[in-house]
Amino acid sequence: VQLVESGGGLVQPGGSLRLSCSASGSIFSINDMGWYRQAPGKQRELAATITSDGDTHYIDSVKGRFTISRTNANHTVHLQMNDLKPEDTAVYYCNAEVRTTWAPYYSVDYWGGGTLVTVSS
Repeated sequence: VQLVESGGGLVQPGGSLRLSCSASGSIFSINDMGWYRQAPGKQRELAATITSDGDTHYIDSVKGRFTISRTNANHTVHLQMNDLKPEDTAVYYCNAEVRTTWAPYYSVDYWGGGTLVTVSS
């Protein structure tokens, strides 16, 4: 199973970016999907998650600015980020709780390689 992120880059404060993550491989189904981020010198933290039913959760610092969504048919998850702030600067990682075709009775966490988001004027 592979997760590949795209959409990072440099944006000015107040701007927007849309991150995407596509999962591929021997996927039977995916439970929760999420976006984590790691700022320089800090620990990785959860930014937003979404269940297979579409229930979402956000950390307080991104509520009202970020929107997570997913398409179950093609195993993708997106993160729309609006009103970006310098403190949003981080490497953003996609995460998926995957049930594989060769072991569908339990799930395993998979991670993407990360995409850098830099918010700066």
